[in-house]
Amino acid sequence: MSIEHIDRMHQIIATVRGFEGALVVEPGPESDAPELAWGDSFFYFAPDARMPEHTQPYGTIVTKDYPDDTASELDRTHRWRVNIHVDRATFRELTGEDPRRLVRARDYAEADRLMPHPVYGPLGWIAVVDPGDETTRLVLELLRVAHEAARRRAERRGQATS
Repeated sequence: MSIEHIDRMHQIIATVRGFEGALVVEPGPESDAPELAWGDSFFYFAPDARMPEHTQPYGTIVTKDYPDDTASELDRTHRWRVNIHVDRATFRELTGEDPRRLVRARDYAEADRLMPHPVYGPLGWIAVVDPGDETTRLVLELLRVAHEAARRRAERRGQATS
């Protein structure tokens, strides 16, 4: 990856680490995670710093194609994608579509453009390949909002302890 790409990715990860109660999981060879996940980042609300059980991350950064997720062409050099879960109203506002009724054709490999996640868009996930000047500020704000939503869900479940 280029220095600018690495810096921007690390900026996003560092920002999420700064959210109160955030846990950033970055699997590697020493982890129990499958090798495919090594090098990626997963964002959770976990004020006790333990991996939450039965909880999906509210955001991720992926650095490669996954077997069922190749439309962003992340296996090309210097490419990565940030993925964020948003509520339905935000999804509609950002994409102009309802997540459950995506019909517009898209180039999911286009860089620095916010769009539905190529696989999980119908579940309310948005994505940006190689966030740049156009999208980084929005990505950081959406991650903050997603973190707060995860905090509220944990509080409702009685899991928001520190």
